[in-house]
Amino acid sequence: MIVGVPKEIKNHEYRVGLTPEAVAELIGDGHSVLVETGAGLGIGCDDEAYAAAGATLCTLDEVFQQAELIVKVKEPQAIECARFRPGQTLFTYLHLAADPAQAEGLKASGVTAIAYETVTSREGALPLLTPMSEVAGRMAIQVGAACLQKANGGRGVLLGGVPGVAPGQVVILGGGVSGTQAATMAVGLGAEVTVLDRALPALRRIDAQFQGRVRSLHANSQAVADACAQADLIVGAVLVPGAKAPRLLSRAQLETLRPGAALVDISIDQGGCFESSRPTTHAEPTYLEAGIVHYCVTNMPGAVARTSTYALNAATLPFVRALANLGTETALARDPHLAAGLNIQGGQVRHPAVAEALTGVAA
Repeated sequence: MIVGVPKEIKNHEYRVGLTPEAVAELIGDGHSVLVETGAGLGIGCDDEAYAAAGATLCTLDEVFQQAELIVKVKEPQAIECARFRPGQTLFTYLHLAADPAQAEGLKASGVTAIAYETVTSREGALPLLTPMSEVAGRMAIQVGAACLQKANGGRGVLLGGVPGVAPGQVVILGGGVSGTQAATMAVGLGAEVTVLDRALPALRRIDAQFQGRVRSLHANSQAVADACAQADLIVGAVLVPGAKAPRLLSRAQLETLRPGAALVDISIDQGGCFESSRPTTHAEPTYLEAGIVHYCVTNMPGAVARTSTYALNAATLPFVRALANLGTETALARDPHLAAGLNIQGGQVRHPAVAEALTGVAA
């Protein structure tokens, strides 16, 4: 099979679909890999590294015209959607529930689009979302700490405090992968940390993992409102696979927060879990609304591109090899977990949660 790797074009996106090491694995399987010139520079891998791995360096047009399987990181932009053709397979993050325009573009192209974020595991987890959730969760605390600096519009609070001064209050909405990683970083900085989740198993796991260092609360509406009202930093880390994120904090509730508090919305790819959230970029990551700093970058892990790309490839490569070795149809038929990643095929939305989010009617 001919596998294509274009350079990412989203704002300040430096990751790449395949590392040179991953390319070498595919070449070893007998496939051809086309890599757009300069695609790996953002992770410190130059064209020579890809050529040494066996890739053919080429133009963007050649990648899209010749490749049967295109491996990316972020959702295709409109100019990329226009390049796809029937018979091609796209394997990348899509997050279609919050992006009807992209969904329409992919449907019109005739491409088969498989989304990393809805591929499942035997345990019911999301193995291709997990590595980037880990990165985003850890980043949420470091970017949130920067947002709290007075020069950035924040309260002027140091999360860890100092001797004689209380530490900052961090509230994390969601006790999944991102929320747990955020809690780990916040605890490491010395902050006071509260995690809220609706799932009791998640709360029990948080309690056991942090041995009382993190307060765990059931996420009913009143508990969320009360905790957020006392917070310096609020991290939104909720996920409904394939669907839009639930709104946990209304715009009116911003008035109840501490002036200069910071909101970091990891859920922004799925529409955001704060009513006041709107997508931002690494070029302009924050905005102020009602005196609250909002950080809603839709590709947070792109800022630490090398770490993120290698973490992502460790998870995606087995699926990429299956698609290349077996062909898309056979690979999907043999692996129900990969098939759960199928979002678009034959001009139709195939994932029930995505279809319901886009149309209100499940597929």
